[in-house]
Amino acid sequence: MGSYSIKLDPNLWVHYKELLSNEDCEFKIPDYTFFQAKNKNWQFTFYKTGKVLVQGKDIDYIVKKYLDNNFECELKPQTEGDIAPFPHIGVDESGKGDFFGPLIIAGCYLDEKQANFLKEKGIKDSKKLDDKKILTLAEIIKENSIFDIVAIGNKKYNELYSKFKNLNSLLAWGHSTVIENLLNKTNAKIAISDKFADERVILNALKQKGKTIQVIQQTKAEADCAVASASILARCEFVKRISKLNEEYEMTFPKGAGENVLIQGKKFKEKFGIEELKNVSKTHFKTYSSL
Repeated sequence: MGSYSIKLDPNLWVHYKELLSNEDCEFKIPDYTFFQAKNKNWQFTFYKTGKVLVQGKDIDYIVKKYLDNNFECELKPQTEGDIAPFPHIGVDESGKGDFFGPLIIAGCYLDEKQANFLKEKGIKDSKKLDDKKILTLAEIIKENSIFDIVAIGNKKYNELYSKFKNLNSLLAWGHSTVIENLLNKTNAKIAISDKFADERVILNALKQKGKTIQVIQQTKAEADCAVASASILARCEFVKRISKLNEEYEMTFPKGAGENVLIQGKKFKEKFGIEELKNVSKTHFKTYSSL
């Protein structure tokens, strides 16, 4: 049995998985790996460290075809920050750390031309932008991309949380819903999300059509233009919906879950009652039990 190993850029794993999908092999995701492809003659394992290990009785075929020294040079280099070749989907959420207001999950599908245009317009992680700028950029993104937004109001959010019993499972459901919706509008092969759980959490939540897509979960994924665009769309929708709540109840709903949120929560409870509080807040937060 032969063995061959090489160290590659970890971000290249999606390229290799897509290439190996044309081979007669089965895919698994063992611990500490991006993927493992295996058939009766060879086993190709791409570890999260970037190490690639090929083992088996006939590894020459795989090594010569995919791991030749010239092969990596043929891959198109990515613009700094982007995680995978365009076109691809970026997914992000807003509101998961806010006691008041909904959970918003947005997805944005960009090709290379759209991504370059949006970068020129100043697209970056929504956490680095003020609300006024977010509202402006969101309109530009909507005009220059294919997008989808899933808004989960507080009443529905609390119902779903009671069902899933876990925020990561709820997020995976939301992310997979957005991905599925975008797959009905595009031929996307790759979706990128900020890492909030094991990759398999999203993969398991995807329906049949979504099983064909490569999902990349990575920390600081907002550096990718598609993910940054999704983060802006999600935050824009969150800001708009919080504003509507402010108008509806004639009071200000602070963002986050700090002391000012607790103070305002107590005022809301005194004025509207505990049952109405469930319609504007996330009841699994510790803030709720402290009111």
